[in-house]
Amino acid sequence: MTAGLDRRLAPRPLPAHLASAAMLWLSSRAALTGWTSAWPRSSGSEADRLAALAPEIARLGRDAVAAALDRDLRKRAKRLLDGLETYRRHPYRRAPDEVPVRWRQGSTRLLDYGSGGAGPAVLVVPSLVNRHYVLDLLPERSFVRRLAAAGLRPLVVDWDAPGPDERGFGLGEYIAVRLDAAAAAARALAPGPLGIIGYCMGGLLALALALRRPADAAALMLLATPWDFHAERRAQAELLGLAADWLPPGFAAVPVAVIQTLFLALDPFLAERKFRRFAELDPDGEAARMFVALEDWINDGVPLARRVAGECARSWYRDNDPARGRWLVAGEPVLPQRLACPALVVVPSRDRIVPPGSAEPLAAVLPRAETLRPPLGHIGMMTGAAAPQALWPALADWLCAHVPAG
Repeated sequence: MTAGLDRRLAPRPLPAHLASAAMLWLSSRAALTGWTSAWPRSSGSEADRLAALAPEIARLGRDAVAAALDRDLRKRAKRLLDGLETYRRHPYRRAPDEVPVRWRQGSTRLLDYGSGGAGPAVLVVPSLVNRHYVLDLLPERSFVRRLAAAGLRPLVVDWDAPGPDERGFGLGEYIAVRLDAAAAAARALAPGPLGIIGYCMGGLLALALALRRPADAAALMLLATPWDFHAERRAQAELLGLAADWLPPGFAAVPVAVIQTLFLALDPFLAERKFRRFAELDPDGEAARMFVALEDWINDGVPLARRVAGECARSWYRDNDPARGRWLVAGEPVLPQRLACPALVVVPSRDRIVPPGSAEPLAAVLPRAETLRPPLGHIGMMTGAAAPQALWPALADWLCAHVPAG
């Protein structure tokens, strides 16, 4: 018992994305070393601002500017390291889940957050690349427990990491085999057709499921779900489409560190900013506890099966197949215009992971869709301080109005 407790309270390992801050600092220093008045030659607002600094650097002298930059980097590094060390030694640890498991197949489970109640059942489908518990981060910051308090019965898919059965899966197997079986198990527990909720990548899986099982889908809710992958940041999407070809042949799954690196490319300075801010918080306060809980979730990602990664990279990001009507699951196109049930498309206006321009086109093609645009971010809609009052009651009310109780 004591050894187990010691392991739980041992310092956390350094987050995988720590190296991003160091690389950015080194690149800043290297850029100054190679600075000339003719650089940069590219155009754009960032390049223009850098070019405007050239006369000032020449006036002050490169050595003086380099010394000032080094002082600033040392100061930032100290605050970053202070924040990291406070995070690593913070006493918060997530308690083991005690949610009833109603079904299991391979590494996938169906978790009953409704305590076996008889209310309208909603099947909640998270992303394949993140743990499900972002939807249940803390007792006071739990989206699925808020749904349960509203009289609904959330049945949450826990994908877990790919095991021996899932390592060869593609999206077709995850949707047409595994998610289909989970939906059948959920339907057997429900008094009537299901509400189906999909979050982020899980929204694409949920949409495909609802189209495959129309008799079991009472309503579909899509939270921050991408659809048109070329609507914003097309060049980045097409570059990401090449990512699957970078993985050596021996890898059965894309490692978590690789996935985190791809997400960090959306905001390279994020890791530095958030840990420097964390260093200024009261470590015993609620804000620090929330930060640690969320950071633990971020660092507790799961690998992505190799075939799934390849299909997402090529079909979604490179070729934009969903928006072009060419995405196939088990040989059938996923066409949202064929969805018969009502849908709610939630498009967070501050989303940087799934930009609104990527999610909005899905609402436009669903025949019976309503759109909600909360002033929240991608993760903030599930964990932010404003979400429990500003968003979750509206989502629970919509589900209660559209999912039959029996």
